[in-house]
Amino acid sequence: MTSSVVNGGISFWYADDGLPAVREPLPGDATADVVIVGGGYTGLWTAYYLKKAAPFLRITVLEQKFCGYGASGRNGGWLYNGVAGRDRYAKLYGHEAAVRLQKAMNETVAEVVRVADDEGIDADIVRGGVLEVARTPAQLARLRAFHEHELSYGETDRELYGARETAERIRVADAVGSAWTPHGARLHPVKLVKGLAAAVEKLGVTIFESTPVTEVRAGRAVTPYGTVRASYVLRCTEGFTASLKGQRRTWLPMNSSMVATEPLSEEQWAAIGWEGRETLGDMAHAYMYAQRTADGRIALGGRGVPYRFGSRTDNDGRTQPETVEALRDILVDFFPALAGVRITHAWSGVLGVPRDWCASVTLDRATGLGWAGGYVGSGVATSHLAGRTLCDLVQLDSGQGRATELTELPWVGHKVRKWEPEPLRWLGVHGMYATYRSADRRERVSHSAAPSRLARLADRVAGRH
Repeated sequence: MTSSVVNGGISFWYADDGLPAVREPLPGDATADVVIVGGGYTGLWTAYYLKKAAPFLRITVLEQKFCGYGASGRNGGWLYNGVAGRDRYAKLYGHEAAVRLQKAMNETVAEVVRVADDEGIDADIVRGGVLEVARTPAQLARLRAFHEHELSYGETDRELYGARETAERIRVADAVGSAWTPHGARLHPVKLVKGLAAAVEKLGVTIFESTPVTEVRAGRAVTPYGTVRASYVLRCTEGFTASLKGQRRTWLPMNSSMVATEPLSEEQWAAIGWEGRETLGDMAHAYMYAQRTADGRIALGGRGVPYRFGSRTDNDGRTQPETVEALRDILVDFFPALAGVRITHAWSGVLGVPRDWCASVTLDRATGLGWAGGYVGSGVATSHLAGRTLCDLVQLDSGQGRATELTELPWVGHKVRKWEPEPLRWLGVHGMYATYRSADRRERVSHSAAPSRLARLADRVAGRH
């Protein structure tokens, strides 16, 4: 039943930690050295590292609602080393370039934990790693191939488990194997974004909230309350990029939905295991992701309705009842012992998807316009690396710094074509996820180790490979 579910309200994370007191809006025209559009992880990390590197910079952050309103306050709390587009970067720039990108992502997980500790941000972080399970022969074949592929990018500290070893960590129904990497942690997304915003302000960065930016141009960010002029204008808007003038087809706002259970009893946890607090995923084509929260719940997510026509975003995270039921079905399918557990919260949010599914960071030295994003759901850690990279690019361009390992990473300056106009992108995205779900169903009943041809077809149509 979904009638008793708290649906929307931004996310469970805000229900748990409380909505923030909203900062004042922009009072009128203003100037700065750097203006950052978007008060999520990317914008705040960029501001943090820039102000640390050059305390004299006048940095202004403009946020349309409040810091963390978007994906930064609604995600699954996976701080992990995945980065969208790595394989494509290997093809474009060589394997070693992609290995450097992966190494930077591995190190990013530890760097986020370090900064949170240094700044006194208690975000319920537990470094339990990431466990991804296989539940069918086809998923097991993908898991083994995935594991070997990750080893080829230098992640030699990861481990591959059989059914028994998987059950010793977590008892997922029908699990036949799993892969684990230590480069991951569970966290509370809202506690992190609130703490980061406070740390940025403490450094002297100015944050204006309730200030929607309608247009970004060279040297200026335009809002209904005034224009902020700056030498550098950095767009850090991820899934909300389509709302800016001229950006409707830049990144597609893909929808992802989540549910949270009531706190489980000691007996229920004993039946499941999960003592290591690993973040949990699977090898299905339409995958799930989950964590064991600090207060003993399971927060679990999946795609639901993947895209809204015309690149629209949701209304404060409200989720369709059928999506809530579908996510509950996944929960019980994974953990039959939780058949009677109550879902207490449901919410949705959008993530940014470029046409080639590649995250990227760019600074146009001719105009001072910069942007970062397109994380395709891997943004909790990737946004940190992107923010540090934007910082280094601004430092390099302004003559205050030199080229660094980050400015030489292969995702810097990457260009991608725009998405198709409507109704083609709506039809394409919905068709793609319907095909992935059909592929998963076929693999469940076929008991074959061969992957479904439907999934390969969907990958080609989507441009993912």
